Amino acid sequence: MTGESEYLFHGLNDEIRNKILAIGCDKSYGPGEFIFRENESAANFYILNQGHIRLGAGRRPFLAHVASSVGDVIGWSSLVENPTYSTSAECMVSTRVTRIAKQQLDEILAEDPVSGMNFFKHLAALVGQRLVRTYLATVSWDEDRPLRPAA
Repeated sequence: MTGESEYLFHGLNDEIRNKILAIGCDKSYGPGEFIFRENESAANFYILNQGHIRLGAGRRPFLAHVASSVGDVIGWSSLVENPTYSTSAECMVSTRVTRIAKQQLDEILAEDPVSGMNFFKHLAALVGQRLVRTYLATVSWDEDRPLRPAA
């Protein structure tokens, strides 16, 4: 594991980490294929093994993030009890991911509450980091626009 997934699994005991990896299922997608779509039932999260994934939301998809580094984690909605995905994940090139089922993950993490706490603390940090990057990109874009008086 590398990148985000390595950080996400840091602090889990070896037995728990191995059980989680054992339930992973490798999947391949072609350019233009969707791993999941916004508002679909969120039952899995994914670890990027190869490729680039565009995450976007809305009818004219607003680009939220591009997952392009091995180990990037997508599909967080499934991990935080959201019933549906908040974005769509479209493959920009041939892509391979590892799919991990949320329900099975919960069962494994319940076996070791310390590992479960570490997993979700690291997930919260990853979400926060991505939020800050998105915020900084938005501020950077917004700085080019003239200021308007408040209504």
